[in-house]
Formats: sequence, structure tokens, C-alpha cells
Amino acid sequence: MNTEQPAETHCSANSCSVSTPDGSDAKKGALKRTPFSKFKKVHSNFKSPIQVTESAKVCPAEEVAELERRRDQLDTEIAQLESEGYRVEELEHHIDMLHEYNDIKDIGQSLLGRIAALRGTTTRELYSHFGLELDD
Repeated sequence: MNTEQPAETHCSANSCSVSTPDGSDAKKGALKRTPFSKFKKVHSNFKSPIQVTESAKVCPAEEVAELERRRDQLDTEIAQLESEGYRVEELEHHIDMLHEYNDIKDIGQSLLGRIAALRGTTTRELYSHFGLELDD
């Protein structure tokens, strides 16, 4: 029967300490419960790894100019595709068909998973059983 007491935590405004119970774990030299790092304090303030310096910030006028250049570039690409015979409506139709295909494929995958679970096998084995390719 384990008679050890749970660990106690004592915290104040600037520090926090954890005491471990007296028992076989403490006698064996168990690791401390408080994280240890030799490089920085555990309870130091959070500092984001992503730092934006003042020099990296772009002024609004430059950002607007860049966005206008990007819009002009995209307009040129759209005009080129339209001149080659592509239509926006055709693209939207293909996107809708891809969404429908993906929905049907997801349902099929779900059914294969359920069948595999009921049979106690893998979906990979069911692919060959039903004559499906793994790339399908």
C-alpha cells in the first residue's frame, strides 16, 4: 500500500516551489518537479519567438503600392487566361465538381474504415479485396 502524501506547492508573487513527499521516490533521487533550464529562468516573462523590428515594418503607402502592383499582375494573368479560352464560370464548375468528388470519397473512406473495423482487418486489405487501387 502506498502511504505517500501528494506533492505540495507553495507560491508567492515572485516564486513558486514544489516539495516532494518523503518516500521511496525521493530516496532514489527522483527528478525535481519544477522544470530546470540552465539557460534562462523558468518563471521569466514570455517573449514571443517572432519579433518585428521597426525597420521591418512597411509604411502604409508602400504597402498600398505593393498591393496595387500585385492586383495589376493578377489582372494581366486573368486577361491572358481568358484570351486562351478559359472562363471563370468553367473554373467555378470544376471547383464544385471537385468538392462533390471529395465529399463522396470521404464517405467511401469512412465506410471502408467501418467495414475494416467490423471484419477486424485493415482498410489496405479491403482495397485489394474490392479491387481498388491505393492511389484512389
